[in-house]
Amino acid sequence: MLTCAATVGDELVIPINHFSGNYTCDAATLERLRAEDRIVLRYADDENPNGSVDAIAGIANEAGNVVGLMPHPERASSTLLGSEDGLVLLRSLVSSAAVSAAA
Repeated sequence: MLTCAATVGDELVIPINHFSGNYTCDAATLERLRAEDRIVLRYADDENPNGSVDAIAGIANEAGNVVGLMPHPERASSTLLGSEDGLVLLRSLVSSAAVSAAA
């Protein structure tokens, strides 16, 4: 899973690159996403730069094996880029892939 190396509540500094894109859905879909714990990333309370519903920055599909997200963790993988916070997500992907390959 994209966030297995992270802890709930971690605040990550990761660039976004979506111009005017944002996540939208109806109330029933939002309730289902919440109930199924499929919202994997949110913008910080005071940082919802694009007006995404419920400050959603990333959601998982029903199987949990595909995640759509606005932040770009690869752009936060080195102090030279301004942040290493994306590494926790990239490491999570590698870890999940290794577990899947071993199964």
